[in-house]
Formats: sequence, structure tokens, C-alpha cells
Amino acid sequence: MTDTTLHTTQPRLITLGGALPWLAAALFLLVMPLVFTSNGAITIMNQMAITIVFALSYNMLLGQGGMLSFGHAVYMGVGGFCCVHIMNYVEDYSLPIPLPLLPIFGGLFGMGLALIIGSFSTRRAGTIFAMISLGVGELIAACSVIIVAFFGGEEGVSGDRTMGLPFFGIEFLHQIEVYYLTAFWLVLSALLMYLFSRTPIGRMANAVRDNPERAEFLGYSARWVRFFSFVAAGFFAGIAGGLFAINYEIVTEENLNLVQSGSILLITFLGGVGFFFGPILGAIAFTLLQSVLSLQTEIWQLYLGMLFVATVMFFPGGLAGVIMMHVLPFRLGKARLLILPYIKTLVPAFFCIIGTAGALEILYHLRHAALGEDEMTLFWVTFDSHAILPLLICVVASFGGFWLAKRSSPELAEAWHAANTPNGGLQ
Repeated sequence: MTDTTLHTTQPRLITLGGALPWLAAALFLLVMPLVFTSNGAITIMNQMAITIVFALSYNMLLGQGGMLSFGHAVYMGVGGFCCVHIMNYVEDYSLPIPLPLLPIFGGLFGMGLALIIGSFSTRRAGTIFAMISLGVGELIAACSVIIVAFFGGEEGVSGDRTMGLPFFGIEFLHQIEVYYLTAFWLVLSALLMYLFSRTPIGRMANAVRDNPERAEFLGYSARWVRFFSFVAAGFFAGIAGGLFAINYEIVTEENLNLVQSGSILLITFLGGVGFFFGPILGAIAFTLLQSVLSLQTEIWQLYLGMLFVATVMFFPGGLAGVIMMHVLPFRLGKARLLILPYIKTLVPAFFCIIGTAGALEILYHLRHAALGEDEMTLFWVTFDSHAILPLLICVVASFGGFWLAKRSSPELAEAWHAANTPNGGLQ
């Protein structure tokens, strides 16, 4: 990059008002284990926090730099493998490395790998970068089965976090202790990634994303801006890998394969790539859906796929985009105009979704149920899945809800226009 500098006065990165959301988030994380006290709930919250760090690191590539990567899980996986090896070295050789510092090593190893791969992959953006990331991801995933000494083969590498030196008397025997460690790294990593987005490099990443030719004309190297963002994303992905190794005490090939990279892409798009808090919402929603749906149905991945397709087609801004769309109506004091049209549209849409899910569940039960197993329970109702009436009710609910939602959509569009018009529309 050239020595071009920004001559404008730089604003403070975080003002007193800007610090309030971070303090509220930290307080919320402190209180959560007091509300949800079971080990299962704490484990889900740990997974949620790890996914948030991972999704925010991916958003540094896609949301800020416009780099679509299909192999970002590699940096998380390598960071996790390095941390679990260090965990074992601490046990075998009594190394004086406290457990809370392991995510730093994971981040450094992730950053080191990103330095190597980013040196040639960030020369170009767009399709070329995406294909390179896909090839590198598949290459390292294949090496994880071949290089058994480091990756442990198909079984992976496991460790024991309790065998290290106590950290101020804490031996991390309980999940609640791991939760607070993960929450600390979540807040710290999210804050550092936010500060990075406010630096000149972070702002120029947005410019390179939108118009690389203009950024080059202004004297900035688009390649080096992408490279620095790529390395920073690799560092925080490695931190997420280190937290995963601490929480689950095992890292396998599944942590760095294409499925994991595809999942983080889905999570980021679901939350919204155009906003910093978008991946946070996506990680929370995805983890809850994965945890709840996987216990209720065997085709939960189908529902997640349908949700992803619907998000890309109808809500490209994700959950964060939907929230931010309503800022202007609230500022204009016209949000009340949307209440009745929303009820008329969303209630039938809800029944359409329920009816479609019910029909899919009945068809799946008919196809995969054991011989003689005719009864099934759906939405707390037990019935004969081979009877035509339950399937007919679901189909009618699906098409009827769709028709009613479609019929009321013009009224919603008119109300939406009125709610976003400063001095006109409905009163």
C-alpha cells in the first residue's frame, strides 16, 4: 500500500454512548448463566458464543471486504488443532501456559496460515478468490485425513483442559467456568473486530469492496487492503477454533471441511452481511434452530436450507436488514401504520409455513417409518399418518395461508410506502 494517509480528522472509535451497548452485552452475558442454569443450556450458549466469533471473522471477509470464501473454516480448524496440541503439551511436559491464553495461540496459527494463503489468494477478488478458497479448503480437508500426526486422521485429536495449571484457583472442571472464559473472549474479539472496522484499513476495505478501481485511483492498493483484512479474519477465526477446542476438548476434520465453511456462509447471510451485528443475530438464530429443530425433527437441515433460500430471495439484508428497515418508520412516528397490515399478512403466512412443515413431516414419516408404525405426533396432536385427512388439512392450510398472505400483500406495500414517506401517505 502507498503512503497515502487520510487528512481528515479521525473520529473517536467508541464514544460514551457507543460504549453502552458493549456494557449492556457484557452484563447480559454475566446474567445469562443465572437464568439458564442447566449444563445443556450452558453448552448451547458456549456454542453460540463460539459461532458468533467465527461469523464475525467471516463477515470481515464478505461483509467488509467483499471476499466470498468457501474455505474459511480452515483457519478455525487449524487454530483448534494447534490449541488442542498445546493443551496436550501442557499436560505432558507441564508447560506453564494458562488455559485462558490458548485462544491467542489459536489466533496466531490461524493468522499464520492466512498469511501464507492470503499472499496469493487476495491478488484478485470475485470468482477467482472464491474458487481459490474452495480449492484450498478442500486441499487442507484432504490433508487432515492423510497427515495423521497433526490432524489425528478420522478420529481427530482430543485433549483434557483440566490437566493444566489452575488459573487463579479455577481448574475449568465445570461448564459454567468455560462459559465465562468463552464470554470474555467473545466480548474482547467482537470489540477488536469492531475497532478494526473503524480504522482506515477497515473503511478502505468497504471502498475496495464497492469500487476497487476508484480505491486504486485514490492511491490505495486493493490487493493489500484485501490481504490485511484476510489476515485479520484468519486471526479471529483461529480464536474461535481455540475456544472450540477448550469447550469440546476434541477437534476433528469436520471443523475445517466444506460443510463447516458452508454453514458459516449460511449463518452470515441469515444474519445480514451489511451490518456488524448481523452475524451475531445469524449465529444466535442458527444455533437455536439447530439445537431445537434437531431434537424435534430429522429433516431440520431441509428447513434451514429453505430458510436460507427465502432469506437470499426476499430478505437479502438478513435479519439485521429487516430490523434496520423499520428504523425510518419509527423515526417518523408512523410505525403504527404497519401493525394491521402485518397482522393480515404474517398470520396467514405463519399458517402457510406450519401447513408446509406438517405436510413434509407426514410424507417423511410415510416414507421412513417402520412397518406397522402408523401413528405419529405432530404439533402435540397424535394421528394416523396413513390417513388422508391430516395431509389434506396441512395442504389446505399451506395453500390457503399463501393465498391470504398474497391477497393482503398490496395493502402491506401501500402501508409500507406511507410509513416511509415523511409528509404524506396514510394518516
